[in-house]
Amino acid sequence: MNITAQQNAAENGRTVYSVSTLNRLSRQLLETHLPLVWIEGEISNFARPSSGHWYFTLKDDAAQVRCAMFKNRSAHLRFTPKQGEQVLLRAKVSLYEGRGDYQLIAEHMEPAGHGALQRAYEQLKTKLAAEGLFESSRKQALPELPHHIGVITSPTGAAIRDVLTVLRRRYPAVPVTVIPVPVQGTEAAPAIVKALALAARSQLFDVLLLTRGGGSLEDLWPFNDERVARAIAHCPTPIISAVGHEVDVTIADFVADMRAATPSAAAELVVPDMAEQLERLQVRERYLGQTIQRRLQRLSEQLAHLKKRLRHPGDNLRQQAQRLDQLELRLKRTMKQQLNDKRLQLNNLKARQTDPRRALLQLKERLLRGRAGLIQQWSLYQQRTRQRLGENARMLHSVSPLNTLERGYAMITTANGDIVRDSNQVKAGDKVTAKLAQGELQCEVLEP
Repeated sequence: MNITAQQNAAENGRTVYSVSTLNRLSRQLLETHLPLVWIEGEISNFARPSSGHWYFTLKDDAAQVRCAMFKNRSAHLRFTPKQGEQVLLRAKVSLYEGRGDYQLIAEHMEPAGHGALQRAYEQLKTKLAAEGLFESSRKQALPELPHHIGVITSPTGAAIRDVLTVLRRRYPAVPVTVIPVPVQGTEAAPAIVKALALAARSQLFDVLLLTRGGGSLEDLWPFNDERVARAIAHCPTPIISAVGHEVDVTIADFVADMRAATPSAAAELVVPDMAEQLERLQVRERYLGQTIQRRLQRLSEQLAHLKKRLRHPGDNLRQQAQRLDQLELRLKRTMKQQLNDKRLQLNNLKARQTDPRRALLQLKERLLRGRAGLIQQWSLYQQRTRQRLGENARMLHSVSPLNTLERGYAMITTANGDIVRDSNQVKAGDKVTAKLAQGELQCEVLEP
């Protein structure tokens, strides 16, 4: 409108608006006086330009309205709407000033009804599968015997009671910490993500159970949340997912390191049966006892064999003494025989001598010389015999255990008289005897 037209309008008492002003005032009126509304309808004329904004028409059997959803809102949706799809829209009423078109600015969109949830589930499942979050290669192995179990669930639900009952029955010694979270509703997914992050930061647990009881698809929907799925995938602690009943399968089940059909089944998987463990230990104990018994039997046989081969030093001394006695007897017999021979020679000489006194003197001299020689030989023989006996005694003494005792060692024997060569032969409280070079000591084993 030009200045002249405005002046004429003012003179006539009329308020005249330009088209742009009218559209702007209309938009402001609609946006400020109408709250956010929920509206359901069918999508048509869906357009998705390179800007990332969505433009479409929402219609029912009798009417239609233009809609726009900008990129900063559409990026948060779990699905992409399709032509002819029934949706539920949360939007504010507005007006596009450039054309004067009445329109809705969409803040949130979701498929209408249970089928919509199922489609969102399938779309998210396909998306995460394409990213590799379901691959078995990225799944972690569960510990054979966990030292601390974390259970992320509602503290008042039936699932936690089932889990704790099974854990107490199968392996009551393992500590269990319940991390309480809501398991349904809009607050559930953020709480589960926060609990997973808390458990990872604490480094207290070597396995986590994410569980809840059965319910409808809507009740289980927090476990189909993309944020929960990614939190499970990035958790460094192995996770068992046990959500709902056996027929219920959630996105969390696909991403978790292991899926259990029920909370009770998860508890069965996470710990071994203590009764089976005890039975295996008893089998190993019996095997070890039999092995030790066979080993002791072999060692006992070896000891008996060595005891037979070992000769006491006294036996050698007795044999040497017997040998000395035999040599002494032989010497006496030899001397007696020589004396008899000499007497015979003397008698022969007496018979041959004409002068008995001279012959007697000669024989006496020969007898004295023979006696002196015999005594000298006997003395020399005794000296050599004693020398050999002394050398044998010294050699025997050098290898005798008694000589070892003289150097400060002791010979330990059990109450049965067995020589102790290995500390495994005795146990604490056994009585043993320590034989010293001089005397013996009665001792008690404090620690083998």
